[in-house]
Amino acid sequence: MQYRAKILPLYIMAKKFAVQDRVRWSDVDRAGIIYFGSYVRFFEIAETELFRAMGFPFSKAFELLNAYTVRKQFHCDFHSPAYLDDLLTVNIWCDHVGNTSMRLSFEVTRAASDTGKIGDRLMTGNCTLVTVDRKTYRPVRLPELLREAIKPYLEESISDTLLSGAND
Repeated sequence: MQYRAKILPLYIMAKKFAVQDRVRWSDVDRAGIIYFGSYVRFFEIAETELFRAMGFPFSKAFELLNAYTVRKQFHCDFHSPAYLDDLLTVNIWCDHVGNTSMRLSFEVTRAASDTGKIGDRLMTGNCTLVTVDRKTYRPVRLPELLREAIKPYLEESISDTLLSGAND
């Protein structure tokens, strides 16, 4: 009988960007548990602040990049509920950069709470952003300025890095 080792990809870990915000009254249902759609607000805050930290505040980003970043896909997995007044930490990083798109991943954890367990992972997910021309709304190459700025937050598979180098 032959045994084959399972080859797992190795990853170059990214620096994760983090923001914190509280679960507000408008985020919860009558039981004081976060409504699932409210997590989008937390992701949007993290994304906005990540772009600001990279030098692209949304008030100027589109002019600086000469492109819009539009959402093509958004995916979330819910692990545990958040409660009214919980302090949440949202970690965000980039796990893929393509020709016209990039995928941002995120993880939401509980930092402080009167109700839930501190440190619980509440939600994970990702969002694919596509850069489009500001006039035609057709996909365009991800601007070099953005490619460079996202590098500290890029988590890459070493096998992907090796493969992409072979295709240059």
